[in-house]
Amino acid sequence: MRRILLLITIISLALVGYAQTPVLEDVEPGRFDQGKMWTFENPPVEYFKEAYNFEATEEWMDDARKSSLRFASWCSGSFISENGLILTNHHCSRNVAISVMKDGENFNENSFYATTQEEERRVQDLYVDQMVMVADVTEQVQSMNNVSPDSALKVIVAELKSTEKWKDLRTETRTFYSGGKYSVYGFKRYNDIRLVLYPEMALGHFGGDPDNFTYPRYSLDFTLWRAYDENGEPVKPTNYFEFNASGADEGELVFVIGNPGSTGRYLTLAQLSYMRDISIPAILTLYRNRIEVLKDELKHVTNIQRKDSIGNLILGLSNTNKAYTGILNGLNNPLLMTKKVKKEKQARANVIIEGEDPWKEIEKNYQESSKYFTESFVLSQQGTRGKVNQLVFQLYDYYQFIKKEDEDGAKKVEEKMIKTLSSFDPQLEKTLYSLLLEEIIEHSQQDYINGLLGGRTPLEKTNELFETSLLFTDQEKFFKLKVKKLEKEPLLTFSTTMVPKYKEANIKRKEISGINKKYEEKIMNLQYGLTGLSSPPDATFSLRIADGVVKGYEYNGTEAPSFTTYYGLYNRHFSNNQKYPWHLPEKWNNPPVELLQAPLNFVCTADVIGGNSGSPVINAKQEVVGLVFDGNIESLPGYFIYDVTYNRTVSVHAGGIAAALKYIYKADRIVKELE
Repeated sequence: MRRILLLITIISLALVGYAQTPVLEDVEPGRFDQGKMWTFENPPVEYFKEAYNFEATEEWMDDARKSSLRFASWCSGSFISENGLILTNHHCSRNVAISVMKDGENFNENSFYATTQEEERRVQDLYVDQMVMVADVTEQVQSMNNVSPDSALKVIVAELKSTEKWKDLRTETRTFYSGGKYSVYGFKRYNDIRLVLYPEMALGHFGGDPDNFTYPRYSLDFTLWRAYDENGEPVKPTNYFEFNASGADEGELVFVIGNPGSTGRYLTLAQLSYMRDISIPAILTLYRNRIEVLKDELKHVTNIQRKDSIGNLILGLSNTNKAYTGILNGLNNPLLMTKKVKKEKQARANVIIEGEDPWKEIEKNYQESSKYFTESFVLSQQGTRGKVNQLVFQLYDYYQFIKKEDEDGAKKVEEKMIKTLSSFDPQLEKTLYSLLLEEIIEHSQQDYINGLLGGRTPLEKTNELFETSLLFTDQEKFFKLKVKKLEKEPLLTFSTTMVPKYKEANIKRKEISGINKKYEEKIMNLQYGLTGLSSPPDATFSLRIADGVVKGYEYNGTEAPSFTTYYGLYNRHFSNNQKYPWHLPEKWNNPPVELLQAPLNFVCTADVIGGNSGSPVINAKQEVVGLVFDGNIESLPGYFIYDVTYNRTVSVHAGGIAAALKYIYKADRIVKELE
C-alpha cells in the first residue's frame, strides 16, 4: 500500500511539473520582449489608451518629465515639494552623504536629520539635472545629405542653442535604433544640493546582500535632499510630484520615470552566447574572489572612513555579482532563449539582406574576440586587481625607459612605483596576485601562463616573487639596477609577458568591436524597419517612462503579495536573531502599532534596470506612490529580455517613508511639507 501511495505521489508531482513547464515548440516571442522603456519624445500614447484607457496628453508628459531628475551621474530622483525637496535612494546617496559628516558623527550608524532648514548640509560638487527641453531631430539629421550624423547633430545643437528656450541649457544628443531616431535633450542643472534626511545603513540596506534582488523585501532605501538656487534659497520648481502616502492599489496603473543605464535587448544570439560562455563566467570569478578578500580585510579595519569605503566596495561588487549571476541564469533558461532564437529567426526571415550577412559576420568576429577577453579584463589596472598587477605595468614602462637611457622618464615611473609601494600590505597583495594568476589559468584561451609559473602553483610563485624580487625586499637597491641586472629581476618576466598580452588583447578587441559596429547598426536598422517605435530603444541612461501595474506574483510554490509591511521587517529582524544584516538601531525598538501596520515595500510590473535607482513611481494623477530601489531576482535577465510574467520592480512604499518620518525620525517639518 505504501508503495502504491508513493507511486501515486511521484506521478502526481511529475504531472504537476509537466503541466507547469511550457513546451518549447509552443513558446513564441512576446510583444514586449524588448521592454517598455519608452522615450518622452516618442511615447506610445495609443498603447497607453489601448492597455489602460489612459490618455497621456502632451501636458501630462511634459509635467512628468520636468518633475523628474537625474541624480548626479549615477541615479535618478524627483522633485516632491514646492520647496525643492528631492527624493532618491539611500544607496544612491551613501558615498556623497557621508562626506558632510562632522567629527564624532556616523550617519550610517545613527542617521542624519536636519531639524531646521539652516541645518541642511551642502555636498560639494553634487548636482541634479532636470530635462526641461526635448526634441526629436530625426528628420533634420536625415535631411542633411552627405553629412555624418555626428556633424549634423552638432549643427542642430548650435541652432537650438541660439534660441531663447535652449541657450542656457546643457545639451546632450542621443542616437536610438542605430540611427533610426535622433534626439537632443536640454538640461537645467542645480549645483547646490543639501542633505535633509539620511536613514541608518541598517534600514537603508536592510537585509544586505542576502536580501538583495529578492522579494518580499523590507528596506527603507530612501534619502531626502533639497535643491537651492544661486541666492542660497530653496528652489521653487514649477513642476513637482505631490506625495501620496496611501500609495497605489493592487492592479492600479503606475509609471516609473528614471534613467535606466544600459540594456542589450537587441543583441544577436552570437553576442548572447559570448556573454554566457566567455565574458560573464570570467567576470563572476574575479568579482566573487574579490568579495571574499575584501570581507576578510574588513575584519581588521578600525578607521570609520576606510571601513565605509571597503564596505561600499563590497556592496557594489556583491550587487554586480548577483546581477551578472541573474543574467547568466537567464542565458541558460531554455524558455527565455527559445524566445530569442525565434525572434532572431523571424527577423532574418522577414528582411532582405544585401551584401554580407551581418548575423554571420558578428558570429565569426565574436569567436575571434573570445580569445582575448580574459587578458583585457583580468589584467586591467583597476584597483581590485591588486597593486602587484599595477607594479607589473609600471615596471614594464620603467624597463623601456632604462633601455633607452631616458633618466627623466625612468624617474617619473620610479615615483609612481614608490607611491604604489608606500601603502602596500604584503599579505593582502600576495592574495590578490595569486588569485589573478588563478583567474587567468581558469579562463584564458592563450597558452603562456604555465611558462611563467614554471611548474609552481599561483600562490607558490607569488610567494617566490615576494621573496626574490628586489622591488619587495630592497627598493633602494632595485632603483640603482642597470639594464643587465634589471633583466634578471623576477617580476620583469611577468611584465614583459603580461603587459604585451594585455595591450594586444585590447587592440584586437577594439578592432573587432569597430568592425562589428557596422554589422550591429545594419541589424538594428533592419529590425527597426520591421517594428518601428512599437519596441523602445535600448537604455542609454536617458530619461524614460515605463508603464505597469501594482501586482504580486507566484514564487517558491506560494504567492508574493503586492506589498509588505513593517511587521515583516521586525519578523525578519527577530527571525535572524537580530544579527547583521537584519539588525535594527536602538531607536527602532518598541515601535508603535501604527508603524508596524504601515506598508513598507511593494512591487509592480514596470520595466527597470540599473540607473533606475531613485526613480519615482507615480500614479495617473502624477502623485508619488513609491521609490524604485531594486528588481526581483527574476528580473535580472532583463538586461537582454523583458518577461512580464515574473519581472517585478521593487520599490519603497510612499506610506513606509511617511511612517518612518513621523514615528521614528520625528521629522515633523518634512511631514508637513509633504502634506
